[in-house]
Amino acid sequence: MDLSKEWYRSEFVNQEMLEQHRVIETEYTFYDAIANGNIEYVQDNCINQTFTNPDGMGKLSDDKLQNIRYHFVVTTAMITRYCVHAGMEQEQAYSLSDFYILKMDKCRTIDQISRLHDTMCLDFCSRMNELKRRQILSKPIVLCLNYIYSHIHYRITIKELAEYLSLSESYLSKLFLKEMGIPLSHYITDLKIEKAKNLLRYSDYSIVEIANYFSFASQSHFIQVFQKKTGITPYKYRIMYFRTNWEAPKKS
Repeated sequence: MDLSKEWYRSEFVNQEMLEQHRVIETEYTFYDAIANGNIEYVQDNCINQTFTNPDGMGKLSDDKLQNIRYHFVVTTAMITRYCVHAGMEQEQAYSLSDFYILKMDKCRTIDQISRLHDTMCLDFCSRMNELKRRQILSKPIVLCLNYIYSHIHYRITIKELAEYLSLSESYLSKLFLKEMGIPLSHYITDLKIEKAKNLLRYSDYSIVEIANYFSFASQSHFIQVFQKKTGITPYKYRIMYFRTNWEAPKKS
């Protein structure tokens, strides 16, 4: 199939219409910001709606919605490779990429895809930010974080973690606070609440099932802790956010 004549004509038309793509360094800077965990820069980019700005956006389809879909896939692929190069575990990066592309495939409007794009970028960026932080953490704290993540649906105690790391409880508590800037028990609770929020938004599990899954003492205890951390009850949170469109957090 010889498409050379069609290509030359297309190139001529684009030049006559002064259609130019965005400066490539701008895109590289954005990908670098995500790979380096620069959350503030990425948030600014999302707030400015750079992704859907038509100036310099390549035309991959005559259909505007399909055009955004293609750009989403390209952006996700680039971010994935930048993050792998910067140290993200390859399988995790590609699984995350597949997840967001499949989510995008279910979007029906440009606005939905735009918001999902912002969520995807901030998700990758946050993971890279955490990865960069762990690279400067001591080995005991890295092992501690890994243990917490793997056992988050159990009741985790400082005594249990100290025994796992062969450290005293007081030393581990002081070391965790020094390196993470938050008490160990608070970190565990915060992570449980964050994961509970995801289940409230995207699953059909009941509140009591979620409370049991994360090993809270009781449903009432879960509700009390959840409300203290978020300002609303799990029931109200689900009513507000259950299966709503993906949205990037707003810059405070």
